[in-house]
Amino acid sequence: LRMLQVKLIITGDDFGYCPRRNQGIVDCFLAGAISNVSLLVNGSAAADAAKLARRYSIPIGLHANLSEGSPVCEVLKTNSSLLNQDGFFHGKMGFRTALSRGLLSMSEVKQELKAQVELFRELTGHLPPHMDGHQHVHVLPEVRHVFAEVLEEYGIKYTRVPVEPGLHNCDWIPPSLMDFYLGVEEDSFNTVDVFTKHGIRWPDNYIGLSTMGKNMSVNSIWSAINSAILEVTSRVPSPAHPALQSGTVTIELMVHPGYPSVPPVGGCGQGPDDFSQSWERLHELQTLIKPELQSHYKSRNIQLCSFKDL
Repeated sequence: LRMLQVKLIITGDDFGYCPRRNQGIVDCFLAGAISNVSLLVNGSAAADAAKLARRYSIPIGLHANLSEGSPVCEVLKTNSSLLNQDGFFHGKMGFRTALSRGLLSMSEVKQELKAQVELFRELTGHLPPHMDGHQHVHVLPEVRHVFAEVLEEYGIKYTRVPVEPGLHNCDWIPPSLMDFYLGVEEDSFNTVDVFTKHGIRWPDNYIGLSTMGKNMSVNSIWSAINSAILEVTSRVPSPAHPALQSGTVTIELMVHPGYPSVPPVGGCGQGPDDFSQSWERLHELQTLIKPELQSHYKSRNIQLCSFKDL
């Protein structure tokens, strides 16, 4: 193979979660360490995040949230299947449980997703070029169909399909988390046909589960990128693969940089969660801005870009 060009979208998720997350994400972008962000419109600092994106010309998409905090759709704030008895979304696992028990109304899911797209447009002045799901809710059964319909209705072209090559070999991931990731992977495989049918696209490969939080290092990012490139180039039948014809492979790396949240400030209506208050966010930020990472991109012909550059 001739020298492959790799287009790498490094997306900082959870933009808008709190002022300290916003600051960390902006610092990362200005250092050339991320190239794209994903906005939580129900985050407590979402309006501020949108202003920062405009001020610094940061490419921004929508991080659709059905699992943490409060809905943005007025009608669903008081009485809806998306809420638990405390009046908040069901949570990362609670949402999945409620869904598997058939307790969630898909018309309410659609209503909320559309309200989030509208609020995104109100905050940023444009539709999101890409839209994915907070805690990967967008690839879940039933939800995936509604999600795809909303993207098609608004003409949002790109999403994320969280299948990470080499994930199975990452023995540093604790078993409970690995079970969750393998569930996400299985849901993602089952989503491909749905997204394809609705004309939605996504990068050739996705990485970011094996490199989250304390597991992030220059080496872990490198080995994830290498696995992703290898996986794309070894797909059969390879000559027919559009990436190989164009000589370009596209990869999205999901990251969560930021300065740790300080309660009660932050979150999506319930205050910030543990991961957000932990040193792991700062660890991601410090790793991503390392000069050796940046020089490595250059030497390997890796170009950082956003979805609108694909």
